[in-house]
Amino acid sequence: MKTKSPFLNHINDYMLLKQYSPRTVSTYLKWISAFIHFHGKRHPSSMGDNEVEQYLEHLALNANVSRRTHATALNSISFLYKHIIKNELSLNLNFARSKRQPKLPIVMTLDEVKLLMSRLDKRYYLIAGLMYGSGLRSMEAVQLRVQDIDFDCKCLRVWNGKGQKHRVVTLATELIPLLRNQIAQVDEYLRLDIQNEQYAGVWMPHALAKNTLQRINRLLGSSCFPLIN
Repeated sequence: MKTKSPFLNHINDYMLLKQYSPRTVSTYLKWISAFIHFHGKRHPSSMGDNEVEQYLEHLALNANVSRRTHATALNSISFLYKHIIKNELSLNLNFARSKRQPKLPIVMTLDEVKLLMSRLDKRYYLIAGLMYGSGLRSMEAVQLRVQDIDFDCKCLRVWNGKGQKHRVVTLATELIPLLRNQIAQVDEYLRLDIQNEQYAGVWMPHALAKNTLQRINRLLGSSCFPLIN
């Protein structure tokens, strides 16, 4: 997530280097930027506990954010001072806490789930089924790879989920034909892409693309033409 601010870009690069998820990076940058703007764009190195307390009180008393949002803002700013400014905040910050009560979750009944699934567009049925039937988060469902689907054991392998944890989840039998059909469609798309002379391959971040090509060069051996000039 690149911005016009060199300082925020530095934080972005640092977090990606430390392998924080893109969503975490985006969230932290949002709150750090808001904190800086709240204090008239002063550099965080010129501020400290007092300014942080003022901002957190503003969020609780004026912005009326939820407890979870309040905690996220505090975590973002604490990260800023610990890892970027190298001057940790006090453990005894004194500020008003958010008093907004968390909302109670609403759990749909089995009939309501069946009704919802029956009304879904076919394009979204499979991904919704994976989220409901296997408990996948939205990004986990979108990033699911063919090699992580075990049809024999009827399970899915999820890598680097929330908290960078791996886990295995069950796969609903009803989704197996849909998954096989999706894999066949993707294979056909790939075949058509490869036959297209203008097909330029799959986009990858610059460093990852370079490393991948280097590995291919090594596999091809010195007798083959180089893929990287």
